[in-house]
Amino acid sequence: MSDNLITITVDEQKIKALAGAFLLPVCLENDIYIPNLCFLKGMDDPPASCRLCMVEIAGEDEPVASCRCRISEGMEVKTNSDEILRLRQLAFRLLVSTNDGSCRTCIANHGCELQKIAKFLHQPLRTKRLRHIDRDYPKFINTHPFLIYEPKKCVLCGRCVHVCGQLEKGYKLDFAQRGMDSIVSLFGSDLDPASQDCETCLACTEVCPVGALSSKVKWQSFTAEIEAKAKK
Repeated sequence: MSDNLITITVDEQKIKALAGAFLLPVCLENDIYIPNLCFLKGMDDPPASCRLCMVEIAGEDEPVASCRCRISEGMEVKTNSDEILRLRQLAFRLLVSTNDGSCRTCIANHGCELQKIAKFLHQPLRTKRLRHIDRDYPKFINTHPFLIYEPKKCVLCGRCVHVCGQLEKGYKLDFAQRGMDSIVSLFGSDLDPASQDCETCLACTEVCPVGALSSKVKWQSFTAEIEAKAKK
């Protein structure tokens, strides 16, 4: 395996990694944080949909998405230039322009990737630079027997769709609609015996970076706790 190791330079730091590996996980594994929402380790074809992981590569005319960029010997990378920061901040503002921003009553509060990225980029979760877009969806969708989906929190990263497709259990998650109307849809029936696998799987909830998808049991417990605190 050592014969496949190459050296790249990231922010003037020399890093050894396997030739052909995706740049984003290589950086993360070497304590170089690059904000990202849609990438999961093990993806063969990362979607690069969040546009937060853009970096500059020497010799490239335009910034590239590090989640889809495979490393090669001698590659020189900048993750923290002024231009990259500007692009990331713009991508972040677009993401949060449709988010409900209700952190206090969110099950992912203090463990949310969006909060972490906001702090890293020095950006508010409610931006004043773009008009807030209220997507015409209910606050909760609870048609699934074991899951609660909150579309106004969803950043459409596709992590849940990816893991559901990999596991092939019970319900199937996929995207429905297009553009600003996109939503994660739950296909299947609670009468289908295979859907019972969802009750013990819940892998989709574990990879959700923002708490938009959670188990009904966990969500009901959290909601009861919030209501109890409100009454005090």
